[in-house]
Amino acid sequence: MLFYYKYFRFLLDNVSHLFHADISLPDILLPLGISFFTFQQIAFLVDSPKAGRQSPLDYALFVTFFPQLIAGPIVSHEEMLPQFKDTARKQIQAENVYMGLRLFVLGLAKKVLLADTFGRAVNWGFQNYTILNGLNTFVAILFYTFQIYFDFSGYCDMARGIGRLFNIEIPVNFLSPYKSKNITEFWDRWHITLSRFFTRYLYIPLGGSRKGLARTCVNVLLIFLISGFWHGAGWTYIVWGLLHGALSVLTRIWQRHRPSAKSSPVGTFFSICCTFLFICCTWTFFRADTVSQAVYMLRQLIPVQGSGIFLEYALFFQLPELEYGLKLLHIDTMPYAPYYGLIAFTLLAVILIFGCKNLYESEERHKPTVLGTICLSVLAVWCVVSLSGVSTFLYFNF
Repeated sequence: MLFYYKYFRFLLDNVSHLFHADISLPDILLPLGISFFTFQQIAFLVDSPKAGRQSPLDYALFVTFFPQLIAGPIVSHEEMLPQFKDTARKQIQAENVYMGLRLFVLGLAKKVLLADTFGRAVNWGFQNYTILNGLNTFVAILFYTFQIYFDFSGYCDMARGIGRLFNIEIPVNFLSPYKSKNITEFWDRWHITLSRFFTRYLYIPLGGSRKGLARTCVNVLLIFLISGFWHGAGWTYIVWGLLHGALSVLTRIWQRHRPSAKSSPVGTFFSICCTFLFICCTWTFFRADTVSQAVYMLRQLIPVQGSGIFLEYALFFQLPELEYGLKLLHIDTMPYAPYYGLIAFTLLAVILIFGCKNLYESEERHKPTVLGTICLSVLAVWCVVSLSGVSTFLYFNF
């Protein structure tokens, strides 16, 4: 079913192009979140001997639990079914209500206030990529790097928050991935449940790392090839997956032959920067419509040149509430005032990504306060007021 809805059109289009044939096929509408709930059911079926006998009602609840149904995290039976059957979780718990609402509001803010704002600038940049110089091409790629993180991690935070309202713990899917020092660590922190799925149901059955370095490298490449194809039926996703797979293989080879040593702060900073730049560049294939568009944009980066950031970018960050604040403080007449919103959002994104603990790290020590509750309430109202037009989660497409 997944192949028909997601990949059949891609296969026929490539066959038609290869053999110069005209194969007509009606448009196939992609069911929302089909990749997520299909993988979840595959995991349940494979694990059914370990899961034991389950009633149809238990199975139905497992595969349709709505917070993470359409965009993950991809959960397994051993972490969900025992929670569903725990009678102690069927009572309202004030602490979980508060923490759930906190997670939901912060995730919503990530999505609505940050991801959607960056997304509007990204859409303009990728639609007009032929007129961008090196600096503005880099801005478009950097903003997409911010957008996809805040969009997807924001949804997962919202899903975890809704789960907490029902006293259900949904697994963490992100752990500050852009702080990673290498690509292997990145995939230990990004979309954790998808990496776990591929490791458990494909990588280990293929032999994992138990059959020598060459076999391990082939297995890793295969996993990332499938991971890219899972994200979308297109050559851009395949190239994206293979690039990550190739660097993962090189990283494994390097780590095997390099004696382990503690990195200096400068070395750690350099590793994080190099990993982040690689991730930014490969996201270009993830976002571009075609491979040629992605290659064109990456070629524009060398060298990164330009006299300044285009004003069109800045206009997307001139939110009404921020404009009112600038006028109130009489800052709107200062030099480069149209760019203040862009600068503020970019600095905020950098601080949140690299300078702050993620929500999972902070929630263990978080204590409810009156001031914190007021701030959450204001943030929730701001998010609701900002919900204008259509706001689409990026991973709904996958």
